[in-house]
Amino acid sequence: MELTRKQKEEIEKAGARFLLRRRPPEEIRNKVDLAYRIEGQSVFIYEIRPKWDNEKVIIEEQIAKATYVESQKHWKIFWMRGNLEWILYEPIPYVKLISDFFDIVSDDEMFCFFG
Repeated sequence: MELTRKQKEEIEKAGARFLLRRRPPEEIRNKVDLAYRIEGQSVFIYEIRPKWDNEKVIIEEQIAKATYVESQKHWKIFWMRGNLEWILYEPIPYVKLISDFFDIVSDDEMFCFFG
């Protein structure tokens, strides 16, 4: 099931606020930047940077994921481990509002998202 138009608007609003708070300064965004995207029932936050051994190759490194669970009316929060597996964010595994997901990632109190 696809997200509703209202949910997508909420994601865009919360995502814009997140980027305003956490995005690197404009003068270094060609070296490191942040973005988010919607894929199906999930929202992904990722880092954009040149590959370490070939700056012409741009890579995206996943940081966080929220997946909407329609039956529960909540978002499940995940973080990406070093082994590239998504792990449920145990301190706060579920939120009702997508804006709470973006706030949790931005605050990164457990150092799971930004290290």
